[in-house]
Amino acid sequence: MSAPTDTHCPYCSLQCGITLTPKPDGTLSLVGRADFPVNRGGLCIKGATATELLDHPERLTAPLVRDSRDDPFRQATWDEALDRIAAAVTATQERYGRDAVGAFGGGGLTNEKAYQFGKFVRVALRSRNIDYNGRFCMSSAVAAGTRAFGMDRGLPFPFDDIPKADVLVLVGSNPADTMPPAMRFLEEGRERGARHIVIDPRRTATAELAHTHLQPVPNTDLSLANGLLHIAIRENLVDEEYIATRTNGFDAVRRAVRSYWPDRVERVTGIAVPDLYELVRAMAAAPTAMILTARGVEQHADGTDTAQAWINLALALGLPGSGPGNGWGTITGQGNGQGGREHGQKADQLPGYRQLTNPAHRAHVAGVWGVDPDELPGPGVSAYELLDRMGTDAGVRALLVSASNPVVSAPNARHVEERFAALDFLAVTDIFLSETARLADVVLPTTQWAEESGTMTNPEGRVLLRRKAVEPPPGVRSDLGIWRGIADRLGRGQFFPTEPEEVFTELRRASAGGIADYAGITYQRLAAGEELFWPCPAEDHPGTSHVFTERFATPDGRANFLPVRPRLAAELPDEAHPYLLTTGRARSHYQSGTQTRRSPTLAAAVPRPYVELHPELARSLGISDGDPVRLSTPRGSAVLDARLDPGSRRDTVFVPFHWGGAACVNALTSDALDPTSRMPEFKTCPVAVEKAAIDPEEKNGAVVRPAVART
Repeated sequence: MSAPTDTHCPYCSLQCGITLTPKPDGTLSLVGRADFPVNRGGLCIKGATATELLDHPERLTAPLVRDSRDDPFRQATWDEALDRIAAAVTATQERYGRDAVGAFGGGGLTNEKAYQFGKFVRVALRSRNIDYNGRFCMSSAVAAGTRAFGMDRGLPFPFDDIPKADVLVLVGSNPADTMPPAMRFLEEGRERGARHIVIDPRRTATAELAHTHLQPVPNTDLSLANGLLHIAIRENLVDEEYIATRTNGFDAVRRAVRSYWPDRVERVTGIAVPDLYELVRAMAAAPTAMILTARGVEQHADGTDTAQAWINLALALGLPGSGPGNGWGTITGQGNGQGGREHGQKADQLPGYRQLTNPAHRAHVAGVWGVDPDELPGPGVSAYELLDRMGTDAGVRALLVSASNPVVSAPNARHVEERFAALDFLAVTDIFLSETARLADVVLPTTQWAEESGTMTNPEGRVLLRRKAVEPPPGVRSDLGIWRGIADRLGRGQFFPTEPEEVFTELRRASAGGIADYAGITYQRLAAGEELFWPCPAEDHPGTSHVFTERFATPDGRANFLPVRPRLAAELPDEAHPYLLTTGRARSHYQSGTQTRRSPTLAAAVPRPYVELHPELARSLGISDGDPVRLSTPRGSAVLDARLDPGSRRDTVFVPFHWGGAACVNALTSDALDPTSRMPEFKTCPVAVEKAAIDPEEKNGAVVRPAVART
């Protein structure tokens, strides 16, 4: 291929438009596309360096297998590797039943792959056990949005609406670091006079640019939202007409927030009473106002109720569906976090947001797939529950992992690693030998972003065509081809096409009539440059950039208020663990770091894992900038470099979660789960902090703890 190729970045959910052009030396140049409305030519450091992964020396280019548990990997042929997987699937299911084999997917898979992976598990493996790492990202907002609005679309409006908000409230969201090109929408708003309020325990790069930064105690966002709604009701600032004509359930919420007096909320959250009043009055007085939440709100064991509390506030002020610049939304994080959750990777879900428990939904999808509806298994368990039960009689004994690295990304990660070791068989597909892949019996090398075509869906519900730009290395196959190869050996290959466009055409049929309806979206329309947002039910339909303008996606067309109250956290600070640990992302890294830690540019930008501490906390513990610091929770400890930050709370430390080994912060995080979304408690757990006296070679995972032996 010699001509330039317009495609999209492989990293975050923005899916910024880029152009790849071959250079005489055989490499590719990469620039941002000025014509793509999300980034308009802008790129972050991750997107600008994405080509560094294409010819990386650690790239997997041949299948790897082990002859026994004690042996190192050796290269194998594709036939040998696929035969081993099929034999393990067959033997495991013959001994333990079909549900003893399962799969774990990723939010970076294209729509075609996410769809086909769910179908593969249910039709080829005939198992109920599939879930994916998106459960660790957006699931609480998904659950809250679904029960409030009848639909989960991260942003019910385009990014272009954000600058139209006269007051913008960002809660637990830091786009300046997590998706820098999105900051242009905030900048445009400020330039036209908008007021921005950031609510975050850390003084992030986003908070630095805001007009107001409120710094609550971690995990008090639900109380804060209830307190703000209490003030709105008390001050007669709610939109009574909107509530009467477009919503249900407000009276119950009105009663539920009566006890959230401002002084009580101040004691719980640390936000001063005058600031509470000022925030509510600003939102109510503004011609347009918007609330955007993200992982800081949602990655809690009560994340669904916390997101609901902010939705309640937005509904009371009459914001959702009230026109450009108004509303509530959640900012999706992973590359295909939106599309990846729409088409069948979740344990209880079929394509188009159809439900496995609904007979009509099962019949529709089974008809598209050419199987009997009774053949489709029922719902499985959520991501962490799937991982927690590996190797037990109640769980899977053999697992296929695609585009995910749960040994780093899952909570209570060392326990998860032990469960991986208890599996009878593990197969992993990836582009690099991740921490999870190192534990596998078979590792299969896959194509990556520029080497294949497929569609992605960003947080706006905008469907994008990611075009193939280069040929993959010899010996590498796509996930679609891999699953077909396994299905062939299981006698089910006829159900699995391997060409992305053919798979997408089937996905369109499977999603038709569902909430996430892609029926009218075609490769041809996307290639022609049409901007298409789902739902798009027919090929002559323009797509739906704004949802909820006329009605919500509930049976009666009204949005639902729900009363919510904080629950006591699973763990509270005590004498042994007096501080709070929260986690998140660093600007130069992404997810579990499998890609970014191998990028020379990104690794140089942030070469070592670190912990942010307030200078006063550090001083009280005898810690200086750069010192090794040991963090300990009931699940273990990790040693990291100290980075002193006066923008941190004095009672809270922050660690990015992109590193494995001895510096894996998710080895410390709690596995308490939200009862609705099954989201783990990533953002808050009690922690002990001390200066570490260790060999310098042990710091920051430089000496990586050996992988747990497979038993």
